[in-house]
This record gives sequence, structure tokens and C-alpha cells, in this order.
Amino acid sequence: QVQLVESGGGLVQAGGSLRLSCAASGHSFGSYTVGWFRQAPGMEREFVARVSRLGAHTYYEDSVKGRSTISRDNAKNTVYLQMNSLKPEDTGVYYCAASRVVSASASQEYDYWGQGTQVTVSS
Repeated sequence: QVQLVESGGGLVQAGGSLRLSCAASGHSFGSYTVGWFRQAPGMEREFVARVSRLGAHTYYEDSVKGRSTISRDNAKNTVYLQMNSLKPEDTGVYYCAASRVVSASASQEYDYWGQGTQVTVSS
């Protein structure tokens, strides 16, 4: 069982930056792939990025590639999502999730979810 708590969301102007954090508690956090998803109002939840169990491999959805960096510190049981050059279309609730699947990108592949943190980007 893994519990996840996101933080770091907020209101930012377009072009600004935010760093989201996902703090985990529970058993063997380092054995899980961790992903970030976001959900805009009235839209489906969509994949944003993921990081492998030891942090060596990352993968990004095209719209955030080059503007975002996902990383993890297993000693602190925390995963980060640094987002730069934010755009209004980045607005949504951001969720972190943990999966036992190595290359998980679909939400169905993730077993544990946080409660989400709101990101609002004003134009």
C-alpha cells in the first residue's frame, strides 16, 4: 500500500514556473514507477510524465516536453514535477500516481493515486 500527497500547485501567470511535489508513504516506494496526470475541467484525465523506479528514465507527453522535468528522490520518498514556461492550457488538477508497470502511461495501469493539487495559469 502506498499513500501519495501532492503539493505545490497554485495560481501563476503564463510564462511562470511551478514545482509540484508528490510525497509518498508506505511500503517500497522505490519499487514503483511514478507518473503525473492532469485533468482540466470537463476533460478526461491525461498523462503528463513518468519517472522510472530509480529515476534513470523519464517520459513526457508531447505538450510538456522541453518545458517540464520529472525527478525523484527515493531517500525522501518524493517525486517532483518542475514546470516552466507555463501556458493557460496547463491549467488543471495535477495528480501523482504509482504503478508496478515499468512503462505505465495509461491511468488504468496506476494502482495508487493522490488527491490532486490545483494548477491555474492565467493569461
